[in-house]
Amino acid sequence: MKPIEAIILDKGVFIFKEKDAIQIHDEKYFGKFIEFDNKNVLQLSVEEALFLIEAEKITLKQKNTKKNASFEEVYALCSEKNSELYQKYNVYKDLRKRGYIVKSGFKFGTHFRVYDKGVNPYKSGDKAKKEHTKFNVHAVLENDSFVYHEISRYVRLSHNIRSIALMGVVDSEGDVTYYTIQRIKP
Repeated sequence: MKPIEAIILDKGVFIFKEKDAIQIHDEKYFGKFIEFDNKNVLQLSVEEALFLIEAEKITLKQKNTKKNASFEEVYALCSEKNSELYQKYNVYKDLRKRGYIVKSGFKFGTHFRVYDKGVNPYKSGDKAKKEHTKFNVHAVLENDSFVYHEISRYVRLSHNIRSIALMGVVDSEGDVTYYTIQRIKP
């Protein structure tokens, strides 16, 4: 399969051709469809775009250029704006390689919501019958430190949506180890 063209703009990474957008989205639920200039386009997160570039599923052009940006160029550009990109991308890539569906966890106070393999996170219908987030994953470096109330809030939010709170701890070699954090009532 020939890589699909995506474009990086100030507001994110987009796939504008509808057929290409559907192909990337429907394969494993990459990105989300948004309205852009009265057109439905696929918006990818930085982590999704980097993963798809590395997997040679997409090529990425910067606005007003004809040259494809390399993985290294995109990573350098995006890491200037996101100091957590190293750990976020390593955790994202690890989860995707394990076959999980990974979406933004921003509204739940974490980096990622993770669904089991094959689950459609956009399934409509009765909330009780929908597939739920299996894990809320926060990506951290092995030497990061935390305040207890931050962890408590994270665990409570995860518990409220019936998911498991995980910390994806990334070491200096980029390897990821996951730790479950749970609330225990004595």
